Amino acid sequence: MATLSLPLRSQIALWRPQQQPPHDLFERISCQQFKHAGWRLQASYKGLEVLYDDGYQRAKDLDYYYKSLGELVEHDSGPPRLFCPVDAGSPIEDAPVMLYLPGVDGMGMGLFMHHKALGRIFELRCMHIPFHDRTPFEELVTMVEDVVRTEHATSPNKPIYLLGSSFGGCIALAVAARNPCIDLILVLVNPATSFEKSDIKQLLSVSSPLSDRARIAITSLLNYNIDNEVDMALSSMKSGRHPLEALNRITNNISSFLKHSNILNKIPEDTLPWKMMLIEQAASYANCRLESVSAEVLLLISCADRLLPSKSEADRLQRMLPKCKVFFFENHGHSLLLEYGVHVSSIIKCTGLYRHSRRYHRVFDYIPPSATELKEVDKASSDLRFRTSPTMFSTMEDGTVVRGLAGVPEEGPVLLVGNHMLLGIELISLAAEFLRRKRMVLRGIAHPLLFPNKTKTWSEGHDFFDFLNLWGGVPMTYKYIYQLLAAGEFVLLYPGGHREALHCKGEEHRLFWPDQTEFVRMAAQFNATIVPFGVVGEDDVMELLCTFEDIRNAPFGKELMRAYSNHLKLRDVDHEVFFPGVYLKIPGRFYYRFGKPIPTKGMQDVMTDKQAASDLYLHVKSEVQAMIAYLLEKREEDKFRSILPRMLYQFSWGHDSEIPSFDP
Repeated sequence: MATLSLPLRSQIALWRPQQQPPHDLFERISCQQFKHAGWRLQASYKGLEVLYDDGYQRAKDLDYYYKSLGELVEHDSGPPRLFCPVDAGSPIEDAPVMLYLPGVDGMGMGLFMHHKALGRIFELRCMHIPFHDRTPFEELVTMVEDVVRTEHATSPNKPIYLLGSSFGGCIALAVAARNPCIDLILVLVNPATSFEKSDIKQLLSVSSPLSDRARIAITSLLNYNIDNEVDMALSSMKSGRHPLEALNRITNNISSFLKHSNILNKIPEDTLPWKMMLIEQAASYANCRLESVSAEVLLLISCADRLLPSKSEADRLQRMLPKCKVFFFENHGHSLLLEYGVHVSSIIKCTGLYRHSRRYHRVFDYIPPSATELKEVDKASSDLRFRTSPTMFSTMEDGTVVRGLAGVPEEGPVLLVGNHMLLGIELISLAAEFLRRKRMVLRGIAHPLLFPNKTKTWSEGHDFFDFLNLWGGVPMTYKYIYQLLAAGEFVLLYPGGHREALHCKGEEHRLFWPDQTEFVRMAAQFNATIVPFGVVGEDDVMELLCTFEDIRNAPFGKELMRAYSNHLKLRDVDHEVFFPGVYLKIPGRFYYRFGKPIPTKGMQDVMTDKQAASDLYLHVKSEVQAMIAYLLEKREEDKFRSILPRMLYQFSWGHDSEIPSFDP
């Protein structure tokens, strides 16, 4: 357990850039200019490795939490203070500060399951209010406010994060209301602003004849979420653990909860009345100042909260707070941060709220996926992976075709250029395999439609749009492509865009590339390596129902296509698109082949000579077409193209065994 102390600013060594990232880079910027701006050409993600350990895969037992609480209550004294959790580790370069403001218990240990995950990307500090302390609410707000103002004076262009749980959410809102000119980002977990409407207030009033310790025990019992314990045990069984091990874990956690009652004997008698008065003051103070809050706010809300009406409160807060997003958790209770399957760091990243300066930048503020986030991708896409069993081939420099990704360069900048299947269904497997096999992030260039500004998220896990953010996707602009290539990234580009992804029957495996040769010019400008690739297999998974002409010739078909294209705000208004409709087939297999890398180093004429640029562009396009033709021919030799032989193979050799394919 961490030693409680107020960290001195002079004792914390932080690396700080000499200038802020060039947010407003113009469309064309040279490699030399990018170097001169002070930014490296090789992506390092500020020292954080791809698939880093965020600690979520080693879930801590609640026994550790209750034991820590017992030690704090028994030996604790003194005023409220901040502490840095030892198990949080060291943050990355230039990490922003996050202050954790606890619930009404004040212990500051409610974030213990997230210490490592948040401690990697934030300079994490937790507030601790001893049970014996009787500091008024406004003085607690002033204490946090002083820390916020000190941080702001030291780094005026860097945001400060306040993660407030329940009662702590009221403190965060109060600080934000009193400091509208400071760049604050609030992450509020079931904030206690709805205390006046809560059933728990009435329950505590009815139970007033009982002792304070008995009333606290009743509140703790209501707060305990047995459903989450069962879900955690079932999940551990699915991941390969023995059923007895999973059962042992759930019984240990329940036993730890029951042992928690021993702590009640160490709590002062007047604690409950004081805490209830404190939280009532906090809710009133925060509610009176909501209109003054201009900070960005992320609400993490439990729909099964039995202490506060958090779900309805989220709707009210979102109406009153101008920059508010809500992430609902359907089957979780009030103590959301202590429950299994809640990954706060991932939510902050996929909502676009993690940044190092006043403006969020998709290139410079990007944090790579963690090992847990890849696991979440695998879980969400397990059905697609089972049905399609993707197999990948690459081409070595001598032209040899090998299975796997050995032929893909190890260092960037690399521009991967290929073809879309219907709806881009090849993307998930492609990005996941690069993460898994090469620990590389493919920074996909996608239509702006795929980056909606979601204000409410109801999914228990992440959806496709969240994954696109976690994988580092960026909207299609030349500025982003330039910045990514200049940063030495692996950039994934589909010149056919939405026209290829929304093709009709009879257009499978066709390229719909525009005449512009801009991407080869960009690659040459940064000496990037172009890797053409092809992918096939959609025709083995689904059958398209309509051709392009079928839709156009249907009654009002042309008008429907035009309206659909306008609704999607597509750039090619002369080529309307429409989802053709599909029916599923007995699954076949997805095949990928990456061609021989094409270095652009020394091809300076491509940037100035239109003919040279056109020649390189047509060469890349022909290579992609050759990859597609190769795969369509060679897949006929694959004995495991159909799902039935693959199922038999995995039954014999194990679910995780790699399924053979054709001989390249």
